[in-house]
Amino acid sequence: FWLQQQNPEPRFKMAMDTLHKQLEGQPTTSEGGYWHKKRYPYQMWMDGLYMAEPFHVKYANTFMEDEAAEKTLDKMLLQFDLIEKHNRDPKTGLYYHGWDESKEQRWADKETGLSKNFWSRGMGWYGMALVDVLELLPKEHSGRERILTYLDQYAEAIVKYQDETGAWYQVLDQPDREGNYLEATGTCMFTYTLAKGVNEGYLPEKYMQPATKGYEAILNEFITVEDNGVVNLNKCCGVAGLGGDPYRDGTFEYYINEIIRSNDPKGTGPFMMASLELDR
Repeated sequence: FWLQQQNPEPRFKMAMDTLHKQLEGQPTTSEGGYWHKKRYPYQMWMDGLYMAEPFHVKYANTFMEDEAAEKTLDKMLLQFDLIEKHNRDPKTGLYYHGWDESKEQRWADKETGLSKNFWSRGMGWYGMALVDVLELLPKEHSGRERILTYLDQYAEAIVKYQDETGAWYQVLDQPDREGNYLEATGTCMFTYTLAKGVNEGYLPEKYMQPATKGYEAILNEFITVEDNGVVNLNKCCGVAGLGGDPYRDGTFEYYINEIIRSNDPKGTGPFMMASLELDR
């Protein structure tokens, strides 16, 4: 969008139109929820919400009008509704990484279709999607209050699982289990979500304290500076998913044994975004 505004070449609009067209044809569950990918049929993952929704809301606002725009916005909000319906655990307020409508995957509970664990970055992507969509969603839209409610209950849940250091664990609700570790990307995302939520007036002021504590943890637990001034963000979970080949079973052991690396862009991006919010 920024490139299109600065230099309106046809290729930028073509790229956005292509992504819009792909989303319009994306396979869905029986309720209209986007499959995570075509090779993950009938599955909704937490991290999928950031992949499409902020872009498509802005696309609708920028290039669509009237009924077409409203239809797209409603479809985007439906994705949040379905995550709240299926992935949120009412006891903890946390969200399971994945839900399989077909209940055919080995990682899926045969009754609920849910995966087994609460993965930090999966929930981190979801929080970022909530605050970024709220920024873009027209203030008069009928679904806005629902998204604000989702964000409020999300924030209430994640602060309960914030470590005394200010960071969050890779598997959120099992801090004392051997092998679990304080993880950078999820911590950066939670910090950004809370700080932006307060700055924009979506969340009460009380959430700025855990946001500030989270940012201090990023600096204390994850950041190192080399002699030449290069800044590194360490302890980033490189990747995590469900199913596939080799098969990822969603167990605690799976999440803690995925590769850990420094300066993963899924951490450095949210770190910069959190830094900007804490500097406002």
